[in-house]
Amino acid sequence: MNPQSPGQPAGPVPPPFPPPLQKGGLVFSCRDACVELPHKDGPRRILADISLELSRGEILTIVGPSGTGKTTLLRLLGGLTPISRGTVDVNGRPIAGPPADVVIVFQDYSHALLQWRTVARNVALGLEGRLPRSEIKERVDDALRLVRLGAHADDHPWQLSGGMQQRVQIARALALRPAVLLMDEPFAALDAMTKAALQDELLRLREATGASVVFVTHDIEEAVYLGDRVAVITGAPGRIERTVAVDLPKPRDQIVTRQLPKFLELRYLLHQAIGQTEHA
Repeated sequence: MNPQSPGQPAGPVPPPFPPPLQKGGLVFSCRDACVELPHKDGPRRILADISLELSRGEILTIVGPSGTGKTTLLRLLGGLTPISRGTVDVNGRPIAGPPADVVIVFQDYSHALLQWRTVARNVALGLEGRLPRSEIKERVDDALRLVRLGAHADDHPWQLSGGMQQRVQIARALALRPAVLLMDEPFAALDAMTKAALQDELLRLREATGASVVFVTHDIEEAVYLGDRVAVITGAPGRIERTVAVDLPKPRDQIVTRQLPKFLELRYLLHQAIGQTEHA
């Protein structure tokens, strides 16, 4: 069960986190993937000829204008939208439904969380009925510690700021011990300072857990700051026009990194790539 979809039936419990910093090897591999969805005028192609790879421990950011199929691509990788043509493999196997060790984190944290449950019980939601209570508590405590919300376990979401609520949603995903986080503009609704803090939190969590991340955003600077690589998706149907390696020093810093000549060069390159395709 995806923790953001409490109505779905329970599935297998994901394995523990991989060792921190364990990297290398392919997690996802897409080859010429196309998605068509039903429409009153006939099937409508949303994605066309998508080819991409995600390595273990990597953050791949996906940036592009609205309406280019970014969310559909995440749903395809998460096994929630069927492929129409091409192949999508996870850990070398074709995707046939939601993989147990892949979790989606959506933008709308206010609707994803159950306001009448405590923070701890929200984080436990995806594990209830599947693990002993002692193990659920251990996982919840670990996840809240990772997102630095251990002191708020007994609070309710409505008592927290927007940034803290989004951290609760991330903790709920982490409690499932995922190998991959699929994140759909998770910081878009937050103010600039909170957004920057959660960007750094995500980078820290990646290092702590070894998880791979596919992160969708409209924000080019966010895509560069977070990504090991950035994929540009444009058009209707959406196509990946280019993928750019982000060769910036780590750890990254909100002030120092964003002033580096290489950061400015990558930001300009991606603006050009998106602008050229929009006006082609």
